[in-house]
Amino acid sequence: MKVPFIDIKRFEDGFLDALNARWSQMTENAQFIGAEEVLRLESRLIDVLSVSSVVTCANGTDALQIALRALGVGRGDLVLVPNVTFWATFEAVVNVGADPVTVDADISDGGISLEALKEAIRAFRPKAAVIAHLYGWGSAHLQQIRLLCRDEGVLLVEDGAQCFGATYKGLPIYEGALISTTSFYPAKVLGAAGDGGAVMTDDQVLSEKVRCLANHGRDTHYSYGEVGWNSRLDSLQAAFLNLSLDHLDARLASRRNAVSFYRRTLPELGITLMDAPVDYEENGYCNVCLIEDPGCRSSVEGVLKKEGIGFGNIYPGVMSRQKGAERYLKAHFGGDEGERLCASVLNLPLFPYMTESELQRVADVMAKALKS
Repeated sequence: MKVPFIDIKRFEDGFLDALNARWSQMTENAQFIGAEEVLRLESRLIDVLSVSSVVTCANGTDALQIALRALGVGRGDLVLVPNVTFWATFEAVVNVGADPVTVDADISDGGISLEALKEAIRAFRPKAAVIAHLYGWGSAHLQQIRLLCRDEGVLLVEDGAQCFGATYKGLPIYEGALISTTSFYPAKVLGAAGDGGAVMTDDQVLSEKVRCLANHGRDTHYSYGEVGWNSRLDSLQAAFLNLSLDHLDARLASRRNAVSFYRRTLPELGITLMDAPVDYEENGYCNVCLIEDPGCRSSVEGVLKKEGIGFGNIYPGVMSRQKGAERYLKAHFGGDEGERLCASVLNLPLFPYMTESELQRVADVMAKALKS
């Protein structure tokens, strides 16, 4: 049995019929930009995420850029970014004209190192910082990071592209953030049928600025108070997301079931798993195995490939070592824990509605790989 790394084609019974009917009706009525589906989605997300405002946009990268711009971050400003994250976190800082400074990772949870963050703030007095909630949870030091940035006058953006549905101390992880973002890329926990994103905040002034920037900087239809973007979520994507929200609880439960299976079986094989920190309920976004021995990891990957088991590495390289970062990176703080993490991560298949036989097949192949 082959098991893909991710399968985004496993829809609930009746999902595609409902989607086709809704899209057909919307197309007949030329409901392509804004309108009811987008308004309904934003309203529902406010309830799901326990925030005061949600502004949807075209993609998760735009969400980061718009959030930074709404905070007044621009040319010449210093912004701290995680050394372990997706490239969009880094490039968003560059794209608004600011100068990125990378901060080392905490290998215990994949988040930013609190000590390195403190060091970078003392040394550079940055205008803003971006943290990324990787792997389906957040930093064990999230509350400390938020308080540190508030007390030091550092504007904190939380990149939540991987943590939709995760909870922190029993509440949605986005609650309490100054401003946070998410992505609706199809592989995400709440994924669209294409690109999409959103910015969340409890600050009404920030919310209005975000909405203005995402729609050409408009005050009225032909009056512009800002130079913004054309970054609107189209209505067809909003309809897909609204239907997906109807099934979010079931998808989260299925993902968490897969997480539980891996946690029961993989440690018995001698595999070290990265777990969500205390106070979190993860969303089951991805499995994180840590195999530090390069030879062992290469051997395991070879067996997985031969046996038809998908795998990945989220992420294989740090930001400070990317070729595209050379021209822009101002400094790096902390050590090389991020590089150690990137060299160790092996992600096994995890997606909604994996079957018990698929999960057992992954475990059996991993056992075979480790024996070999």
